[in-house]
Amino acid sequence: MTKPVLILGSAPSVCAVQSWPKSQFSAIVAINNAWQIREDWDYHIAPDDFPAARGPQNLQRGQQRVTSAEYVPANNAYGGILYAGGTMAFTAGYWALAALAPSALVFAGCDMVYPKGGSTHFYGTGTADPLRDDITLRNLEAKSARLLLHAAEQNCACLRASTGESRLVFPSLAEADLPRLRSVKIVSNTAQFAEIKAQEKALDYFVPSGRYWASRKNISPARLDALDEAWLGAVVT
Repeated sequence: MTKPVLILGSAPSVCAVQSWPKSQFSAIVAINNAWQIREDWDYHIAPDDFPAARGPQNLQRGQQRVTSAEYVPANNAYGGILYAGGTMAFTAGYWALAALAPSALVFAGCDMVYPKGGSTHFYGTGTADPLRDDITLRNLEAKSARLLLHAAEQNCACLRASTGESRLVFPSLAEADLPRLRSVKIVSNTAQFAEIKAQEKALDYFVPSGRYWASRKNISPARLDALDEAWLGAVVT
């Protein structure tokens, strides 16, 4: 198993990890504009509609772009983006689980809490993507619980590099804790996990293309809400 993977989002809190040593991580994954936070990132992941002009123009040796051609199949291995949650923090998390097999996923700047005034992103004011009207984002805490539990099945911990308000249910992590990450206790109820996965399969909301918004499936918000509650209830605190 590899070292932890650091996943960078665009919230102002991401600036706190600018000086965290790269040696503590096997890889750094930058979402959308977060490649500007530090130069030593390894993967830039963004949706197909992310403007090319806002992305990195010149890749350094070892740096790679991750597009839907890579992250959709990776997310499909965990049930698909509709169940995972259609925002890039979760998409990047599942892709990293599939592609990098980390011992931990450390999320910075991905708390999905947006103040009504002032700076919402490290670069100023941006669009609060996870708060848009989307059937997969009705319960962000539950979607984070689902990711946490899928990671636990791979003996991988999910943590967040922040101590303030967050929509992620992950434990907080400080820089001083980095050397002890390998000893993080991971708790997972395998039987309960399998039961909820079976419920997902029975609903048959899997969309191989990842374009769930264009699917003709009759998707029930109430049934997705019930799944969300099940994932939240399965988290061991």
